[in-house]
Amino acid sequence: MSESTSIFITGGASGLGRALALRFAREGACVALGDINDDRLAVTAQEVTAAGGEALPLRCDITSDEEVQAAAAAVEAAWGGLDVLVNNAGVASAGTTLETSMSDWRWMMEINLLGAVRVTQAFLPMMQAAGSGHIINVASAAGIVQSPGMASYNVAKGGMIALSETLRAETAAFGVGVTVVCPSFFTTNLMESYRGPDDGARDLAGRLMDRSKLGADDIADAVYKGYRHEEFFVFGHGEARLAYHFKRLFPGLFRWSTERAGQKLFGRYVQLNPERVEDT
Repeated sequence: MSESTSIFITGGASGLGRALALRFAREGACVALGDINDDRLAVTAQEVTAAGGEALPLRCDITSDEEVQAAAAAVEAAWGGLDVLVNNAGVASAGTTLETSMSDWRWMMEINLLGAVRVTQAFLPMMQAAGSGHIINVASAAGIVQSPGMASYNVAKGGMIALSETLRAETAAFGVGVTVVCPSFFTTNLMESYRGPDDGARDLAGRLMDRSKLGADDIADAVYKGYRHEEFFVFGHGEARLAYHFKRLFPGLFRWSTERAGQKLFGRYVQLNPERVEDT
C-alpha cells in the first residue's frame, strides 16, 4: 500500500471502525473518519496520526443525504478521490418479526442497510471515474444464519450481503472490487445502540461477545488481509465460515437447525405441539 492510499470509514470513531482506521493508518494511509460522536472522532483522529496515517475527522450521519454528500465533497477536496470505502456504521437489535415495531424496522433498515446505499452512491462515482477502488461492506454472520429472534438485524445484514453481491457485478467493469465482512460475535461497543425486548437478549449478546476469542483488532486484521487479496467474503471467525458452507452444502439440515432454534424460542410464549417439538 502506498502512502497516498485514501480510505473513508463510516462509524470510524469506535469499535471495528476504529480498529480498521488504525490498521490502515499503520500502512501510511490517509484515513477519513465518519461518525456522529464528536469526542470519539477527535480521539481516534489523534490515534490515526500517531499510528502513522493522515486523519480527516468528519461528522457524518449516514441517514442524512446532506451530511453524506458533504463528507464525500470533503474527501474529494482533500485527496482528489477515494481508494477504499468501508461501510461499517451500524446498530444492534433483537426481536421477532411480529414483536419488532415498524419504527424499529425503519430505524434498522435506514442505518444498517440504506445508510450503506447512501454512502456508496456518494463515493462510488469517484472510484468509477478513477477506474479503481475497493468497497468493504460490514455485514454479519447474522446475514447468513438468520437466527430467530433477530428479525430486523438479520434482514438488514442479509441485505448487506445482497448489496455486496450486486455491487460486485456492477462495479467490476470499472475496476472497483468489493468485499463483504461477515464475522460472528466479537468484543465491540455495538450494544450501546441496542433496541429490542427486555427478555435477556441483550445480556446474552454481551456474554457471547465477552466469550469470543477475537476482538475488533483481530477482525480488522482479517479484513485488511482480505482486502489486499481481493477476497469477496471475509469471516474472521471459523464458525462463521463454517455456517456459510454448511448452509450451502446442506440446506435441508441447515433449515432444520434454524427451525429447531425457533421452536425453542417460541416455547417461551406458547405451549407447542408435543408431537412436533421433542424434549431438548
